[in-house]
Amino acid sequence: MKFNFCHNNINVFDLEKSLDFYQKALNLKEVKRKEASDGSYKIVFLGDEKGNHLLELTWLRDKKEPYNLGDNEIHLAMRTDDYENALKMHKEMGCVCFENKEMGIYFINDPDGYWTEIIPIR
Repeated sequence: MKFNFCHNNINVFDLEKSLDFYQKALNLKEVKRKEASDGSYKIVFLGDEKGNHLLELTWLRDKKEPYNLGDNEIHLAMRTDDYENALKMHKEMGCVCFENKEMGIYFINDPDGYWTEIIPIR
């Protein structure tokens, strides 16, 4: 029996703000979208045009307050082939939330507070 990753899901409070963030910060683009006929939800899948793994953003119309992420110990991770320029860009965007120079990694947070680890390709 074989399994392959296909996507990770996060719920977002402001879909347009999140779409803008993921496009600017990580160059992820919309691959497909599903919307409820009654407007109660929107699901947008983002991809990097290279792999099959997608990030699914779910927006729920009836959500009135931002999500409580608790300790937020769960995170995504992405590799970059230009670590120094990525770090510079993310610092300019103001989204770097933790940097571990000893390990050579850093984290950014999205508009909802979800963290993404940025790792250099080595």
